[in-house]
Amino acid sequence: MQNRRTGRTLDAMAAPVQFEVRHEFDAPARVVWDELVDWPGHAAWVPMTRVEVEPGDPTVPGARFTAWTGPWKLALEDRMEVVRCDWDEAASSGDCEVAKLGPILGGRAGFTVEPVGDGGAVVTWVEDVSVKYVPGFAAPVVARLGAAGFKQGMKGLAKLIAKRQPT
Repeated sequence: MQNRRTGRTLDAMAAPVQFEVRHEFDAPARVVWDELVDWPGHAAWVPMTRVEVEPGDPTVPGARFTAWTGPWKLALEDRMEVVRCDWDEAASSGDCEVAKLGPILGGRAGFTVEPVGDGGAVVTWVEDVSVKYVPGFAAPVVARLGAAGFKQGMKGLAKLIAKRQPT
C-alpha cells in the first residue's frame, strides 16, 4: 500500500527515534542489574507490559524474547535478540544491548548499570530505533513520549527495588 502524499510504501515509512534516559537508584548496581536482565520481570515495573522469553539462558548473545506493551490487542509487539549482556563483577557494572527484530521496531536498544555514590547505581538506557508506519516528521514527538515512558518505568523499578530491599 502506498502513501498518497509521499508515494512511499507504508513499509518504507519509519521514524528514526533516538533517546537516552538516566536514572539513579538507591540500591547496589548488582541488584539493579539483576532486575533489568529479568526480562519477564519487566511486567512488574513497565506499565501494561508482558514479556515472554525463549528457552535457555536469556542473557547470552542470540537469546530472544518478546515484549508486548499496551492494552490487550492494541499492544505493541517488540521482538528482541540479545547482542551482548555482560556483568563485570570487579567493576560492579554491566552493559547490555539488544537488537530490535520487529515487526514495528527495528534498530538497537540497551542499558548500562554503574555504581555511584555510597552503594547506589545509575542506569543509562539508550534507544536507537526506527518505528514503522510513523512518518519521520513525527520522530521528535515519538522520542519524547518514549523517553517519558522509560523515565516512568525507571521510577517504577526504583519503587519495586526499594520494596524488596531489607530495611
